[in-house]
Amino acid sequence: MNALTVFYDPKCGMCRSFRQWMLGQWSYCRLEFVPYNSGVARRLLPEIVNMDAGREIVVMNDEGDIWQGPEAWVVCLWVLKKWRGWATRMASPALLPLAAKACHLISDNRLTLSKLLALKADEEVAAGCDEPLPCESGACAVPELRTQ
Repeated sequence: MNALTVFYDPKCGMCRSFRQWMLGQWSYCRLEFVPYNSGVARRLLPEIVNMDAGREIVVMNDEGDIWQGPEAWVVCLWVLKKWRGWATRMASPALLPLAAKACHLISDNRLTLSKLLALKADEEVAAGCDEPLPCESGACAVPELRTQ
């Protein structure tokens, strides 16, 4: 596997935060993130329109293998160098049912959790970039660091 495409919900702050977290990790392959409801997603994976991807994460590798839900979460962790050991444990027959319950609980409540944790969706972050920075004197500057 040389690449993993993660189809995520751009309206979910938790999904955006997970994307940022994954991109900050060392990975065994290239990571690509595509909004699940975009034209790009439909071009890459036409059947995504029938997969309820707005409810459960979908991932696809460059070889065409597709995972959804708990198995997709395990694959996401498996491609990260620091988390591969955990992914291997979670994929075991003994732990996968527990991982599935946790994943479903989080997935089913991700929008509420995003609000509670003040995690912003892509649109909210983009809108915040257009807002001017508050400046008391009318001229914005980075304050000097004081050293003792």
